[in-house]
Amino acid sequence: MSERWIWPLLVLCMLGAARAQDAQFTQFYANPTYISPAFAGTGLQSRFGLVYRDQWPSIPGAFVSANFAFDHFLSDVNSGIGILVHHDRAGSGALRYTSATAQYAYEFELKRKVFLRPAMQLGMVDHAVDYSRLIFGDQLARGGTVGTYENMDGTSVKYADMGAGLLFFTPKLWLGMGLHHLNRPNQSLLLNEARIPMRFSMHGGYRTTLRTPVIRQHPQSVVFAFNYRAQDKYDQLDLGAYFEREPFFAGLWYRGIPLMKRYAPGYANNDAIAVLVGFTANDMRIGYSYDITISRLAGHSGGAHEITLGYEIAKAYKRKSASKRRIVPCAKF
Repeated sequence: MSERWIWPLLVLCMLGAARAQDAQFTQFYANPTYISPAFAGTGLQSRFGLVYRDQWPSIPGAFVSANFAFDHFLSDVNSGIGILVHHDRAGSGALRYTSATAQYAYEFELKRKVFLRPAMQLGMVDHAVDYSRLIFGDQLARGGTVGTYENMDGTSVKYADMGAGLLFFTPKLWLGMGLHHLNRPNQSLLLNEARIPMRFSMHGGYRTTLRTPVIRQHPQSVVFAFNYRAQDKYDQLDLGAYFEREPFFAGLWYRGIPLMKRYAPGYANNDAIAVLVGFTANDMRIGYSYDITISRLAGHSGGAHEITLGYEIAKAYKRKSASKRRIVPCAKF
């Protein structure tokens, strides 16, 4: 089958009954409010994050995702607020998903340096398809002058989307969960019903400081972490570790659930090995990661490239007082 026929068929299948997973990011802690609104305000003061991901670039019309986040900690009311803007496109840009979400988290201090943060979020989503970017059979038969899409309705749909989260943390460990699409909105573009499955995630980790003679000048840490996601019949686990020696960071991750699940008999649930590097310069951090595909797409997908930028604003006096009061130990990438 010609490649130009594949994407129209694939996109139409997705329009009829959407069962796809939400976009995923390898450097999920570079923009943590995407995995749970409970991370809103976990920076010292104000924080900006930007993520760009190009997944499977060797496959024509694959997936490109971008995510922008801002969050701020309101110390006077023990609250975090955030704004999250997300955009996906697939199928040569024909299928698009754009959302804008407001987030709120409240921080309880259970005891000294032990915190619990329940949170919620509410967003608006624009889900659209551009039929003019697809090639249909009648266009080929008539020399491209007439398109089936000209007679098709339902090019976009808008809906509200709700989510919630919970985060527990101490200076060395954290454990949290996120629930997305709680209201299960209808995203059908063909005037049918296609409810988005609720997405559940659980994430956590532990930070240990390496004791060295130069720890004060160049603090070193190893961070072990995991991120589990489940949506409809699909689930996935990221498991790995970071090494941090400011201003440089490096990490190695595995994605898959090989022992507990299989795609099919004899087909293990392996997805990718991810390598990431990053560095900080003053209040700016920059990260890059590459996913090495280890599933049956290996050698055909081109992996996945991901670039992250982060910037944190914290005045010196607030940085010093806040760091003594509350330390969120999760990684920066």
